[in-house]
Amino acid sequence: MTPSPEQDELFAAHRPMMFAIAYEVLGTRADADDAVQDSYLRWAGVDPAGVRNPRAYLATIATRTALNAVRTVSRRRESYPGPWLPEPLVAEADSPEQRLLMSEQLSYALSVVLLQATPEQRAVFMLHDVFELPYPAVAEALGKSQAAVRQIAVRARARLGAADRSAGSSEEGMVALEAFQAAVGSGDLQTLMDVLAPDAVLLSDGGGKVVAARKPVLGAAAIAGFLLRIAGTAVPGARVGIGPLNGGQGILVHAGDRLELTVAVGTDGQGRISGVYLVRNPDKLGTAARH
Repeated sequence: MTPSPEQDELFAAHRPMMFAIAYEVLGTRADADDAVQDSYLRWAGVDPAGVRNPRAYLATIATRTALNAVRTVSRRRESYPGPWLPEPLVAEADSPEQRLLMSEQLSYALSVVLLQATPEQRAVFMLHDVFELPYPAVAEALGKSQAAVRQIAVRARARLGAADRSAGSSEEGMVALEAFQAAVGSGDLQTLMDVLAPDAVLLSDGGGKVVAARKPVLGAAAIAGFLLRIAGTAVPGARVGIGPLNGGQGILVHAGDRLELTVAVGTDGQGRISGVYLVRNPDKLGTAARH
């Protein structure tokens, strides 16, 4: 069925929201794009005249489509070597559409923390806490009672704990990121340890295709030593800079035109780095650079 111009206009207006929901549930651009495309096909068969709230309706379609895809996505990750991190979303082109799309994303650090929640918890958090849909609409999207989705929301927030929801996008987050980059560049172990929280955690995703830590690196001293060893083996001529990463900023390392590494950090609310997230898997960086 061919959608009407009105349907296309409504879908385009809400596509960034739908993509953000699907991405946080599924974790990769390709899977999120597939969910959005499937949502479009479903939307094409709907009479918009009978839809009272297109935003809630489209959010519902995207949520259900993403949750239906979770089982397939999860099977692909069962044998993943080392930590699995979300695919970075890097804005290489500056346009109103690109800025709108990126503005709907969470910070990368929060996306990593959100992975600790169940898919349903991630969906409820996005629908209610991020996009501010009322509980009746969230309940309809998940096919559950309002009491049930309220409990899911409580559990999701408990999973997130004290995670800084603005890390990477707030002024404090930027100050921490710049201090972190300068400390790594200094090559001094103590300087780097000073910007890290004592109980900081580093996760490194190489996908089994490049060298990466197969287990979490725990503690400021261990993380500082690990990062300085990496910095000492940097590709000659690599360009290191801060740029748009998901809904905030991160460190991007390019070798020529190729994106080699993304680094995102989370803070502990006191300006210290509590989480460091490195993505080196070339499968995730190839699409990241074209987002």
